[in-house]
Amino acid sequence: MATVCGGSLALMDAGVPIISPVAGVAIGLVTKQGSENIDEDGNYCILTDILGIEDYLGDMDFKLAGTKKGITALQADIKIPGLPLRIVMEAVQQATDAKSDIMNIMCSTIRQPRASKKDNWPISEKLTVPAHKRLRFIGLGGYNIKKLMADTGVQLSQIDEENYTVFAPNHTAWEEAKEVIENLLSEEKDPVLEFGAIYTAKIVEIRETGVMVTLYPNMQPALVHNSQLDQRKINHPSSIGLDVGMEITLKYFGRDPVNGRMRLSRKEIGRAHV
Repeated sequence: MATVCGGSLALMDAGVPIISPVAGVAIGLVTKQGSENIDEDGNYCILTDILGIEDYLGDMDFKLAGTKKGITALQADIKIPGLPLRIVMEAVQQATDAKSDIMNIMCSTIRQPRASKKDNWPISEKLTVPAHKRLRFIGLGGYNIKKLMADTGVQLSQIDEENYTVFAPNHTAWEEAKEVIENLLSEEKDPVLEFGAIYTAKIVEIRETGVMVTLYPNMQPALVHNSQLDQRKINHPSSIGLDVGMEITLKYFGRDPVNGRMRLSRKEIGRAHV
């Protein structure tokens, strides 16, 4: 029955919104050996809050649990052929009185679920990662996530393409993980780009399929595909004289709704200014 009392206290201490605390007590019975009428005075003794040895040698193990308002559970192991109603009623009454006393002791420690959070509580939070920051957050081969979980002890579970659940064993682990996550996703706030507007971009890398460009400082480079570099079909950016460090003008067409990548075009401007 200590598990009933301790479990109720633990739930309230953890802030679980239970309706009422519950206490429990075990009642034992010892009868006079060889007596025909065990319900007569002097032939039996009812024990409150029995020990293991009293359960082992006694004639009954009667458990009662409940709230201040009533009984929520009963369980009995009876080792004699029969149990008179008088003894049953006395056992229930003694258990009810003991339950009330135990409940008062419990309530002197904590009366209702705790409202404020404790530092050693587990924490579960929802994390949203924009599509265009997903690669930076996950890292190559999942390196960033694996390192985050190994260093802080948190667990990440993916809900969908952009949302994750972060479970931390305590407040300290959550704060450490939160700092790492903010560093992974932090950058100077992306300027708001206008759909259809023309911007000057700097080429930072030449690839077979196109050029990688940045439109503003600290921006994650975006690919401009060969098909969007010129009105003519080209096989390599160098064929139209493009090189690293050059500035080109591009038209912005928003982000891809699936992967979050920028959609940029030089071809749509007409004649490019390099």
